[in-house]
Amino acid sequence: MNMDQRILEELRNKLNIVDVISSYISLSKKGRNYFGLCPFHDDHSPSLSVSPEKQIYKCFVCGESGNVFDFVKNYEHISFMEAVSLLAQGIGFELGYEIRKKKEDNQYNKYYEIMDIANKYFQNNLLSKEGLQARKYLENRQLDKETINTFEIGLSLKKMDGLTNLLISKGHSLEELNLIDISNKNKDTYINRIIFPLHNRDGKVVGFSGRIYDNTNLNKYQNTKETPLFKKRENLFNYHRAKEEIRKSKSIIVMEGFMAVIRAHTIGVLNCVATMGTALSNEQASFIKKLSNNVYLCYDGDNAGFKATLSSGEVFMKMGCNVLVIPLSNGLDPDDYILKYGENSFKELITNALPFSEYKIRSLKKEYNLNNIEDKTNYVNSVLLEVAKIEDEIKKEIILKNLAKDTNVWYNTLEKKLFELQNKKSDSKNEEIVVKKNPKDGYLKAMESLVYYALNYPHAITLIDNSNVYIPNEMIRLLVNEIIAYYNRFGKISEADFYTHINQKDEPKLIEMLKKILSQDYPNNIDDGQVNECLVAIKNYNIALEIKRLEKEIKEENNLEQQIKLMDEMLLLKSKEGKSW
Repeated sequence: MNMDQRILEELRNKLNIVDVISSYISLSKKGRNYFGLCPFHDDHSPSLSVSPEKQIYKCFVCGESGNVFDFVKNYEHISFMEAVSLLAQGIGFELGYEIRKKKEDNQYNKYYEIMDIANKYFQNNLLSKEGLQARKYLENRQLDKETINTFEIGLSLKKMDGLTNLLISKGHSLEELNLIDISNKNKDTYINRIIFPLHNRDGKVVGFSGRIYDNTNLNKYQNTKETPLFKKRENLFNYHRAKEEIRKSKSIIVMEGFMAVIRAHTIGVLNCVATMGTALSNEQASFIKKLSNNVYLCYDGDNAGFKATLSSGEVFMKMGCNVLVIPLSNGLDPDDYILKYGENSFKELITNALPFSEYKIRSLKKEYNLNNIEDKTNYVNSVLLEVAKIEDEIKKEIILKNLAKDTNVWYNTLEKKLFELQNKKSDSKNEEIVVKKNPKDGYLKAMESLVYYALNYPHAITLIDNSNVYIPNEMIRLLVNEIIAYYNRFGKISEADFYTHINQKDEPKLIEMLKKILSQDYPNNIDDGQVNECLVAIKNYNIALEIKRLEKEIKEENNLEQQIKLMDEMLLLKSKEGKSW
């Protein structure tokens, strides 16, 4: 069912595309537009442009474009009408009728229901008489009731099958419970552990992590295995809870364990997520980058944490993020550090976080023996590679002087080597730009330009309509016809509203063609002359095709009289080439 275009236009006018998109990704104003990292491809430098004037966005690299509805639809991976509903709910706009949300697979709904029951079961256990020892443990770890409730911390009992029996009594099969790792055969998976629920990015419980608390000889942690719901590489602890704060602060702090995140939360540092003790995956890094380009790494202060910091930092640097490091000393993790040194000390570390390149330069000394010539050479080259990434010239000079002092290598030698590295980097960038250039054929560019002109210069619609020019590309022809029909019906048109109109038609090829066309660069000022130039180019292309057809017919025609007739037609067409209306 299509919604009235006027209702959609009213809703869109109440939404500011800059505000909506900046709630998902970080935007910076440059001139009249706002720019940010495009979430629809692996963007290394801000290529997504958002126009508050036109209320549209477009990426100059991948070509993704549209209005506020398109962005939410593509970012959230939902239908166009679901995006409309979501945005309407956000501002309390009454659409007039309910938009039915696409139902998830019934099997997955059942799994989420099981997880929800299990989560409440664990929380109730913690509050019971049998949870006394666990509550004391959490109290000794300085976790108050508010924090326990916020993070939905629970307890699995010593009883081996309590949860399994409860879920079976509610109609769930043992096969289902085994599949999502709630049960192991006919026994509970989690026994006698403090339970931390793990949520997906939408906030649904998809797994659990259980921690020992009574000095048993079991492994410290037990996590849900890979299941249809829980994919370790695709989940981050606290993502759903922290995302709004991340968007507000325009920064994200990445930690290793969920206790570190919980402790940070107790002192008001709310923009933290954790990889749950595993190495950072590309999927996790991508989700993090979508929320903010400013990434702080706060890993444990031991050797493993140091290596993880270097590894994760490189991943984020390659993705074009601004990476900073919050270094912890003496082998402490963030939880221990905050408990030992307090809130102010930890927040001061955040304020004074080191740019990743500086952290790496300071840390490289640990990796090399400077008494060995080979190691010293490798150390100097490694430092220079990092210095080449730094833009601040004063900072570069300070680092080079310190490097010269530490290694007894002349400053001029270091400066020369750095200059060579920077020139090499610059040359490779220029080569890449040259390769990407791909000029369009004149007539195709003319057809695409007509679409843009018609959407941004209403008189172009009159000129196109009056010209009766035939547009040979079917998709572009359909778009132009839709624009003319839209304008004739509503008496006005804009890119933002036309995106809405085309989305409602649910014709993917037409939508893709529109996005492809509007992702190109066009002049800001449009006049009749530019429109007529496009019409002439298309007319000439059509004439050229017709002349080619006639030439072929003339060659194949044996009748002299008919040949002369065809030649007259061809000459008449040639006389019309290049002329306007």
